[in-house]
Amino acid sequence: MFGPVFAIGLSIALSGLVSTAAYAQEPAPAETPAETARLEYEQVMTLTPDLENGRKVYLTCAVCHRPEGWGAPDGTYPQIAGQLRTVIIKQLADIRARNRDNPLMYPFSVPRILGGPQSVADVAAYVAQLPMTPDNGVGSGEDLALGQEVYAEHCTKCHGDHGEGNEAEHIPAIAGQHYLYLMRQFDAIRMGRRKNSDPKMVKQIDGFTPRHQAAVLDYTARLRPPESKLAEAGWTNPDFPSYVRDPMGVPPMPPMPAGLMDAPALPEPPAYPSVPPAR
Repeated sequence: MFGPVFAIGLSIALSGLVSTAAYAQEPAPAETPAETARLEYEQVMTLTPDLENGRKVYLTCAVCHRPEGWGAPDGTYPQIAGQLRTVIIKQLADIRARNRDNPLMYPFSVPRILGGPQSVADVAAYVAQLPMTPDNGVGSGEDLALGQEVYAEHCTKCHGDHGEGNEAEHIPAIAGQHYLYLMRQFDAIRMGRRKNSDPKMVKQIDGFTPRHQAAVLDYTARLRPPESKLAEAGWTNPDFPSYVRDPMGVPPMPPMPAGLMDAPALPEPPAYPSVPPAR
């Protein structure tokens, strides 16, 4: 009934409709890691934590951070006990979304191992209420006057006079953190390896010399949290009565960070008399 010309025209028209429909059904561009992490953070913050479930979820974390959440003085693992709840949630969300590169922790943080948003809410609340070690790792103590000066000039505005952090802004508490962990993270932030770093901090520390860095982080590690947040001498976490902490008195050897043996030697710190200018 219809001629060849009509058939060709109909074919072209249908082809255009199919192409248009396929284009309309294409999924929206994938969220950035930062946006993915932000959305999970906001979801977790709406949930009511369950401390009992948080204790169970923490079994995954205790492998590295130990039952007490005290990490390791050599800086391989941070002290997370007593950290602000919002900070724990923010960092977990960033690591899960690959907005913060942490190859060692990432496999333990994924939903199929750690659990979904409710598990993040639960474990963050559990960790936040753990008492902190009073014996965290510190530096040499040789340049604390300079460290105090640098801290007052550059760190108090965000981290607080006593290193208490800011829960509303999910700025971490840094008082009582292991010195060598602070050093590692400071280097990662300055070199751009920690993608979720606050741009204000990246700019703030840009002019620090090795001497300033060592001095201010040694001073920071020596800041004391409130007594109410510190564990009593000899305290062990009663939630893990069967955990073998130090078999034969020798703590387990943590895995060596990737690339540690290839790192270039640090230059001798120059003796700068003044604090770098505020930015």
